[in-house]
Amino acid sequence: MGNKMNTELITYKKFNDEALASDLANVLERNNIPYKIEEESTLFNPTFYTDETAKDYAVKISADDFTKLNEILKTQESQSVAATDTDHYLYAFTNEELTELVSKPDEWSLFDNLLAVKILQERGVNITDETVKQLNNKRLDDLKEPEKPQGTWIIIGYIFALLGGVLGAFIGWHLFSSKKTLPNGEQVYSYIESDRAQGRIIFYLAIMVLIATAAIRILVVS
Repeated sequence: MGNKMNTELITYKKFNDEALASDLANVLERNNIPYKIEEESTLFNPTFYTDETAKDYAVKISADDFTKLNEILKTQESQSVAATDTDHYLYAFTNEELTELVSKPDEWSLFDNLLAVKILQERGVNITDETVKQLNNKRLDDLKEPEKPQGTWIIIGYIFALLGGVLGAFIGWHLFSSKKTLPNGEQVYSYIESDRAQGRIIFYLAIMVLIATAAIRILVVS
């Protein structure tokens, strides 16, 4: 467990291996960055049976520390990149494929991103730190875009809400409250405002139906 603090901690990265989460925790400890590690089940099971083997380990830090940690890890990985031989699989990528890789740092490891830049530069491609920054900013703008309209899930949510199912409340809550964390630590809502509004209605409708159903059962029993 990391240092205690009042600032909200959000997920920086998830690992399916506890040892990898511990490695990152050691980096955080050495650089005095407050953190915590939480175990999360990777499977949603309607029977609520917990599969102990299906776990993720979420390393959480303050959003304000994302950029700092990114730079620390970049410095560490740069040493490994400098020592990489030309038989690495990324050397088989075309310039277009490498540029595409660099433009989506969230889909690749930090090592792969740095090596892709190195390979492009070795090939004479003019890709500077400023170019990488511009590509990353463009990617952030793309990631900020909300998910496509959730019409199907809204219909399913209303159905379960009217049936008095807990699943209806869960779907509604997820639609109006779900957020995604960007690589720079910024958090944005996952869905468009109209879907979030429908999610609120579904959530409160499900709660009211659940309360009404419970009240009716109590009256019937009594």
